[in-house]
Amino acid sequence: MPLVTTKEMFKKAYEGGYAIGAFNVNNMEIVQGITRAAKKLEAPVILQCSSGARKYASHDYLVAMVKAAADETGLPIALHLDHGPDFETCKSCIDGGFTSVMIDGSSLPYEENIALTKKVVEYAHAHGVVVEGELGTLAGVEDDVAVEAENASYTRPEEVYDFATRTGVDSLAIAIGTSHGAYKFKPGQKPQLRFDILEEVAKQLPEFPIVLHGASSVNQEHIKMINEFGGSMPDAIGIPEDMLRQAAAMAVCKVNVDSDIRIAMTAALRKHLSENPTHFDPRQYLTPARNLIEEVVAHKIDKVFGSTGHAFD
Repeated sequence: MPLVTTKEMFKKAYEGGYAIGAFNVNNMEIVQGITRAAKKLEAPVILQCSSGARKYASHDYLVAMVKAAADETGLPIALHLDHGPDFETCKSCIDGGFTSVMIDGSSLPYEENIALTKKVVEYAHAHGVVVEGELGTLAGVEDDVAVEAENASYTRPEEVYDFATRTGVDSLAIAIGTSHGAYKFKPGQKPQLRFDILEEVAKQLPEFPIVLHGASSVNQEHIKMINEFGGSMPDAIGIPEDMLRQAAAMAVCKVNVDSDIRIAMTAALRKHLSENPTHFDPRQYLTPARNLIEEVVAHKIDKVFGSTGHAFD
């Protein structure tokens, strides 16, 4: 099956009260683990690449792997650029086979964000590609994105209609209390999503697809596994899954997941190599890593996002 855009995916997700998982990919095993889970559950899926992933694996390898996954599974799969930093990066992805791009102008002054986002939208739409914009700034670190907590800001609902109308974006990432990376909150700090902001955004933009970044919930069992087998990862508190389910039942149509995949892969690798120190064949230790990624993604799709069985609606 050829790669698809997110336009029909999001329309169905909004109407059905579920969200599509958007999983970051960096190599073949991650692509396979994610798409095997999606195939097993017959779920639509978005595979996304950051600028860092494109530097690491190269653009052409990533596109080829995602296209191979779409052909093998027969699933509707969108290939998305996560946190495009500038017009040139977005243009390169649009010209190079991506079906969706994000332009992240959230750190810019409002009018500059609008101007940059509109420029990307005009080019993307002329080439049949959809665009995600962002309003509000998430704290945390993920690849090339780094924002100090004091510089984070919630999305202002009174700006979303103006932003969406003037830019022509197809979806909008908002900041309602999530953050990038595994270490989202200080010890004792209770995670809380601002559903009041999400509700007001939905009123301002009815039936418009909203995106949550920084929504990994970080499985404590995987962190424990890393620590038991030679790691030094402190406990992390992620977004509670019931909050993500509530967001998916509202206006959120896309939920980004990256840290959970990285932690699962690292946990499986550490466990295998600790228990089998003489193994040196990558297939021996990457197979359990791929299997645990599949397990984590299947849980997200089925128990958190609610997209099981919606691939061919």
